[in-house]
Formats: sequence, C-alpha cells, structure tokens
Amino acid sequence: MAKISVVEREKKRALKCQKYRDQRVKLKATIKDMSLSDEERMQAVTDLQKLPRDSSPVRRRNRCKLCGRPRAYNRLTGLCRLHMRKAVINGFVPGMHKSSW
Repeated sequence: MAKISVVEREKKRALKCQKYRDQRVKLKATIKDMSLSDEERMQAVTDLQKLPRDSSPVRRRNRCKLCGRPRAYNRLTGLCRLHMRKAVINGFVPGMHKSSW
C-alpha cells in the first residue's frame, strides 16, 4: 500500500492539471503559431513557464485505484497487477480468466 501522502499528492496534481489545462493549451497554440511576432511568442513561453509545475500532465503518475501502487499499472482497469489478478480470479473482469495448463 502506498503512503497516503503520496496518493494525496497525486490527487492534487490531477486537480491542478485539470484547472490549468485550457490555459496551457492556449499558450502552446500561441507558441506554435508562426504568424505571430517573436515577442508575442516569447511572452507566451514565459507565461507558460510561470504556470505551476504540477499543472503539467507529464508530472502525473498512474496509480492503482485500490492501493495506490505506481508500478505494474494496467490502463484498461486502473488496477495494479496484484489487484488485477484477484479481480480476474474472482471473475470481475469480463473476458479474462487466469490461465492454467
């Protein structure tokens, strides 16, 4: 089980990412727009750099919904390998079963 503080930090990052998403998209579009002057584009770069670091989606880390484990994360279910295995064995994931041979 991950530390509660780490899981809460990830939740804050997710909220900040959502809060600044539109502003970040507009600034990046301004930076890529070649019809604008260099000064306007550089101003957009500095404005983008002034945004909080945690508002960048790159800083987010996928974690298991149940335990917060960051490794062996399955995107399909949002669970780590340990909880995914339990869910498959109990039949909670349709179309999947534990292999045996």
